[in-house]
Amino acid sequence: MSSKRTIYIVEDETHIQELVKYNLEANGYGASAFSSGEEMLSYCESIIPDMFILDIMLPGIDGYEILRRIRQNTKLKTLPVIMLTAKGEEFDRVLGLELGADDYITKPFSIRELTARVKALFRRSN
Repeated sequence: MSSKRTIYIVEDETHIQELVKYNLEANGYGASAFSSGEEMLSYCESIIPDMFILDIMLPGIDGYEILRRIRQNTKLKTLPVIMLTAKGEEFDRVLGLELGADDYITKPFSIRELTARVKALFRRSN
């Protein structure tokens, strides 16, 4: 069994998906990218990750609904979640955090900052 931490990324913009996945893997994490929340949640039925990075504006269910479902699922509810989204208004940030996100990063974002926040969340969750 590998001790590599796995992160599921839900992002419908291919270039952002690839950028995040590439940089997480370059920092020693396993990363799987999904274009929709439905796809990612069905994948969680067989393989549970160590963290989620969620966009809010997605086709199908949005990131807030994905977050609600994660927090209601007994196997997933304690896992760290970072919201990574263009929705940067105070209302959106507060809603994301109140629904259970552990961190909230707005686009455009620094990939180095995202990686540092991932490391910090894993440190805290150990």
